[in-house]
Amino acid sequence: MSGLAWLVEPFAHGFMVRATLAIFIVGIVCGVIGVFVTLRGLAFMGDALAHAIFPGVVIAFVLGGNYLVGALVAATLVSLGIGVIGQTGRLSNDTAIGVLFAGAFALGVAIISTQETFARDVTGFLFGSILGVGRDDLLLSAAIGLGVLLLMLLFRRELTTVAFDRTFAASVGMNLWAWDQLFLLLLSLSIVVSLQTVGNILVLAMLVTPAATARLLSDRLPVALGLAALIGALSGVAGLYLSYYAAFASGSSVVLVATAIFVLALLFSPKAGLVTTRVARWLHHGHPERDRFPDRSDEIADYASTPAASPRLDGGMETG
Repeated sequence: MSGLAWLVEPFAHGFMVRATLAIFIVGIVCGVIGVFVTLRGLAFMGDALAHAIFPGVVIAFVLGGNYLVGALVAATLVSLGIGVIGQTGRLSNDTAIGVLFAGAFALGVAIISTQETFARDVTGFLFGSILGVGRDDLLLSAAIGLGVLLLMLLFRRELTTVAFDRTFAASVGMNLWAWDQLFLLLLSLSIVVSLQTVGNILVLAMLVTPAATARLLSDRLPVALGLAALIGALSGVAGLYLSYYAAFASGSSVVLVATAIFVLALLFSPKAGLVTTRVARWLHHGHPERDRFPDRSDEIADYASTPAASPRLDGGMETG
């Protein structure tokens, strides 16, 4: 089989076309919001949210409805519940999601226990069934994903400020509770989009791995957002090819590709790679004359006078 035929052959099947479009959407949405998740240290809150919407999925199945709609309703209710509990001032969002996660998941399990023929549907929810994505599911996922991206674009300055410096955000009058609620809602919606592609168990990987890879490759927020979206989308498409030709489970294939890209970045990232930094240090010690830098005082003065354009992921500011 020629290289071109190898690339094109999977798309002779309608289910592969729909699966590719679905994972492309998931990769972009989860990659973008995942950068903010890692910045705010909310990785495992994302995992807890994924489990907390379980009863919405179960109820939708029992009623014969679309489980994405059930997950969407549950995600909205859970996000609001976190805000209500956190507003007491005595309990953090982490505590609130812990309580709701346990209670909601227990409710889902209790409902499952009353059903006799539910195992197959639950397996698809837990591990994903991207090859079974239908036209309506794809359209709903696209609508939700587009909504998440548009809201993040519209409120990018506020979300960035809250993520980097909550003290400053509060000092300029921003309502931290409201912005936290918006972010949790966007995160929940992103998880809903991911359910049928990688499943409830692996959704954390799509939120964290592309974003973590992007942070290894760049310390500029706009660049990291673009890289995370690109890595997420490419991981999804490459994972589908792996699943198609190697007969692996599709959700796990996508996550394996994303993890492999992360490992490569961890080893060979120009600025943060374990191998590249070690080689650079060895070359540096081998050529001590490189310690003598030419005078750049004029360039530094010009650089310092340039207004800041965007924050860096290390807490500094990137100038234009």
